[in-house]
Amino acid sequence: MRHPVRSARVLPLIALVVAASGCSWFHKDARGDYALPAESRPLEVPPDLNLPDTSGAMKVPTLASATQPANAPSAAAQQAATKSGFVIKGDRDAVFSAVGDALADVPGLTIASRAQLLGSYDVSYEGTNFLVRVVPTDGGTYVSAVDPRGLPAVADAPVKLIATLKAKLGG
Repeated sequence: MRHPVRSARVLPLIALVVAASGCSWFHKDARGDYALPAESRPLEVPPDLNLPDTSGAMKVPTLASATQPANAPSAAAQQAATKSGFVIKGDRDAVFSAVGDALADVPGLTIASRAQLLGSYDVSYEGTNFLVRVVPTDGGTYVSAVDPRGLPAVADAPVKLIATLKAKLGG
């Protein structure tokens, strides 16, 4: 026969072992929101989607020169250089060759160098050194005289040469 006091000591001990062994009656569910059905879980937003919009923070202002082609002269330069340049119809490479032929026929003109990729002739005419540039534009090809600073050459010799080229090329 069993002793009733001994059974009374063993029964709480068994209950304690069962409670500590992971029975869900005695401890809290650690899974939290993950245990809920998918439609009732809280919405999680990725960290990069909840940042403030800073797209306009570093916006560079638009310049007037940005609205024109990079190799076309600006409106102010065109007005200042009406005597030192003209537009002619045709492909830039063909016009470059025609300008070279026309420059070779000008008496007193020396071609120091020519750069077809850059579209320029380095010339000396009547004691003045300047560039004759040939650049493509929307309306054809722009032939102009440019001084060493890169500005339109408006001295007498460049203006006279551009007038001669315009007459020879029919621009």
